[in-house]
Amino acid sequence: MLIIKNIPELKENLANLKGTRGFVPTMGALHLGHISLVKESLKNNDHTIVSIFVNPTQFDQKEDLENYPQTLENDLFQLEELGVDCIFLPNEKEMYPHGYFYKVEENHLSQILCGASRPGHFSGVLTIVLKLLNLIQADSAYFGLKDYQQFQLIKNMARDFFINTQIIGLETIREKDGLAMSSRNLRLSKKGRELAPQIYEQMSKNQSLEEIKTKLKKIGFEIDYLEEHFERRFIAARLEGIRLIDNVEI
Repeated sequence: MLIIKNIPELKENLANLKGTRGFVPTMGALHLGHISLVKESLKNNDHTIVSIFVNPTQFDQKEDLENYPQTLENDLFQLEELGVDCIFLPNEKEMYPHGYFYKVEENHLSQILCGASRPGHFSGVLTIVLKLLNLIQADSAYFGLKDYQQFQLIKNMARDFFINTQIIGLETIREKDGLAMSSRNLRLSKKGRELAPQIYEQMSKNQSLEEIKTKLKKIGFEIDYLEEHFERRFIAARLEGIRLIDNVEI
């Protein structure tokens, strides 16, 4: 498995690949949700490239960036065991060599849900994903539908900018108790981890948004948003200061 940290070396190695190319962009701290994306790419492509880059431009709070979990050694071990061809492991200077002056803006879907509560977040996401898609030139790229809004924005961006990569979304992978798998779950205390599955449990019940909000607040959640769009129910809530998101079909 190749581990590449700079763009010239990445381009040189990608130029030598024959056959189809799958891509899974991540910020590390891999869990079974990420692994499911990698397995799907491995199953459907001749080569699979995974990127690990904690993108600073998508964080609206410095503390959130500083506390983002990093488990690089374990991530690399898992990816090598799976048979990934190449890991792209750039630093901030590699991805933003001239600073953050040019960015992708979207002025419709990005204005609701996470976009409304995290100003600049989706500009950071779309900008880094566009950079990575341009670099990797994959046939397919894989994203989890836990971040449903993000997936739709990336899919639409690729369409509107004529990116020749198919954007594929895979269903949310959950723990046995229903909690959507997320790297942020690692930051929860034992008590917080016991409470966190209540998000999915309450969202899945046939009850009003106000009823869900009341029940979650009562046990310690701070609700960022709880809304319905696209025949789905969306939530972002903080528990122990950690922001958790989820969505379910209505």
